[in-house]
Amino acid sequence: MAIFDILEHNHFRLTDGTQGPYRIALSAGDRGVLFTITNAASAPLRVLDVSLRPLRRNIRDYFMICENYFAAIRHGLPDQIEAIDKSRRALHNESGTMLKAAMAEVVELDDTTARRLFTLISVLHLRA
Repeated sequence: MAIFDILEHNHFRLTDGTQGPYRIALSAGDRGVLFTITNAASAPLRVLDVSLRPLRRNIRDYFMICENYFAAIRHGLPDQIEAIDKSRRALHNESGTMLKAAMAEVVELDDTTARRLFTLISVLHLRA
């Protein structure tokens, strides 16, 4: 869902003034996650290596909250579902803000795009 949402609506702009549209490939890097940014013709523009060290706890907590959320849904506990979802959104917002700050020198993001990228990075981290 995050991929679909990010393709439909996003704000991602290189701060050096290089115009988009951009293509972005995420991959596991030595320090965290690599953003390989190219233009529409696949010409290289930038590789950004973002450390996951500040986000590791949030990634772990995000998956724990999601597991609790799905368990609450299975048991049909509306009050618990609402409380867990509220915590998930708060953690998602905090993580998006942290990611946005970590990328600020190179990339300008809006909050929604930063949250969706956090989701994708979390899944990548789970697989790495």
